[in-house]
Amino acid sequence: MATFISHSPAETEALGESWGRATQHGQVIALSGDLGAGKTQLVKGIARGLGVTARVHSPTFTLVNEYAGGRLRLFHLDLYRLETPEQIHSAGLEDYWQPDGVTVVEWAERRVTAGGWERAGGSLLQVTMVVRGETERQIDYENFGPGI
Repeated sequence: MATFISHSPAETEALGESWGRATQHGQVIALSGDLGAGKTQLVKGIARGLGVTARVHSPTFTLVNEYAGGRLRLFHLDLYRLETPEQIHSAGLEDYWQPDGVTVVEWAERRVTAGGWERAGGSLLQVTMVVRGETERQIDYENFGPGI
């Protein structure tokens, strides 16, 4: 397990950008953390690292935002409003666990309570973000490869 201490939203975004540059097709990045932990800020950086130029915002009400135009397609999911396996299944989100591009999931702990992250193939990076102060965040993640 690796730990990164971010002292600003810009540092969180820079970490995400490095992940976006290094990530590969089929990658799922599962983000867990309280409101205000910086999950969307991290996704903005991932998008930038992938070369996505569109404005990235949280898909809380739409569940999924899709961004094209980068070297890989980015699927940005938010499970905040989904609490049961039935709700996740009814929303038709299973295809995103094996993406044709990269999937980043906010509130990933909702998926864990809805049956875990079992998938055939692909890579999973689990990330936990903790608020340590007004601008300080602790980001714990599995270090699964060079550059990440």
